[in-house]
Amino acid sequence: MERKIRWYDYITINIFYFALTARSQTLTPLILPLLVQVFMGDEVKGMAYGNLRLWALMIAVLMQGLIGILSDRSTSRLGRRRPFILIGGITEIFVFIGIGVIAATLSGTTGYWVLFAAYILSMLSSNTGHAAVQGLIPDIVPESKHGIFSGVKAFFELPAPLIFVSFVITKMVENENLWGALLVLSAVVLISTLITMFAPEKPIKQPPYPMDWKPILRLLAMTVAFTAVILGSGAVVRFVNSWASGLAQIPSLIIIASVGILGMLVAVVLGVWVSVRISIGGEAAKGKSSFTWWVVNRLAFLVGSTNLASFVLYFIQERFPELQGAAAAGPTAMLVMFVGIAILISSIPAGWITDKLGRKKVCAFSGVLAMAGTVVVLASFNMTILYVGGLMVGIAIGFFYSASWALGTTLVPKEEAGRYLGIQNLAGAGAGAVGAYIGGPIGDGIGFTVLMGIFGLLFLISTLALFGITEQTMTAKGENQAVL
Repeated sequence: MERKIRWYDYITINIFYFALTARSQTLTPLILPLLVQVFMGDEVKGMAYGNLRLWALMIAVLMQGLIGILSDRSTSRLGRRRPFILIGGITEIFVFIGIGVIAATLSGTTGYWVLFAAYILSMLSSNTGHAAVQGLIPDIVPESKHGIFSGVKAFFELPAPLIFVSFVITKMVENENLWGALLVLSAVVLISTLITMFAPEKPIKQPPYPMDWKPILRLLAMTVAFTAVILGSGAVVRFVNSWASGLAQIPSLIIIASVGILGMLVAVVLGVWVSVRISIGGEAAKGKSSFTWWVVNRLAFLVGSTNLASFVLYFIQERFPELQGAAAAGPTAMLVMFVGIAILISSIPAGWITDKLGRKKVCAFSGVLAMAGTVVVLASFNMTILYVGGLMVGIAIGFFYSASWALGTTLVPKEEAGRYLGIQNLAGAGAGAVGAYIGGPIGDGIGFTVLMGIFGLLFLISTLALFGITEQTMTAKGENQAVL
């Protein structure tokens, strides 16, 4: 950025994350689970929801990497990133209208599969904008300010939209006013998109590197490989689930839960290592082990946090039998609101603390605290205890989002920030795919309470992955210095 940073730059550079999270927190924990339950029934709702999430999120992995590469090279007058944000925001609104029509007119398996297709389209549009906006901080903001900008990003990405959804959109869903919820969400996306058009982005005259189709082919191969690892792990878990269902309750629970943990661990670690090696090339990947472990760290943490939110409605229905169907939407939203308040409290200070104490230390603290919060959620015998656990997890998420993103922006090549940050969407989109596809049948088989415990263990695994990362800090002369 040629001029000094102004107060509104913090907003224009990060406001689109508000729209992205408002979208995900409306669709993922509320509208989609309820519609899947209505269309497919209670017996297979977890598996049906997992299938939907897997394929939609693999589209997200592919789109983020592809749009990252294309936006790196964009010479549009609007800048490298803003044209893609505009396209993604506008097309997403049409998808929301389609979901409303599906809910109002269809039923059964037909409704499920048309909803499936609409959600795929939603992933295409939302990730067009998401991939592009991720490049704004590396493109525009001086590295010394990455921590505070990442903290503001975390604020717009999590607490602000979570609280907004809880107080406004969820009330409409709970009262079965689906059209009202979708129209409000459309307005949020439109306004956020237009504000982002004022981000101080300058167009580039020439692409920073020659066009090379190999990264795109690698990206496609990466997505196929990552999907294959998830499908393979999921197939093993489903086979064991079916086989162990004939055993006594306790042995069945232990076997299915153990295989489920192992399956998710394989999908996280093996999936990332294979995918990163394919996407950036074998030789280049050898010098990017810290980047790879950073993606593992993010994926493991986000498998936990994303899927706690994804399956919380089913968990509440299971834990509190008096709350069924749309009646669980209110408590679900209240829990999400408490998480959002906690993130609101922690996200901005987390940026400052990250710059002072170091990114890895804050990430490690986040993983441990999130695991402890999950234990409190699992032990809850009333909604108050449940909300306390949600607060703990929310504080952990606020710290993690600030510290992890600040850590990652120092590990990616500046001239290819869009490409590398698109690859890291293995964590962002892959988290939902791993947790939902592998975890859905586990929830159907032995309960969603056990599934929540598995997600809690993923927070611990994310902390262990930090040992593979060599952190980069800036010296007084502006040079990078490695910190183990």
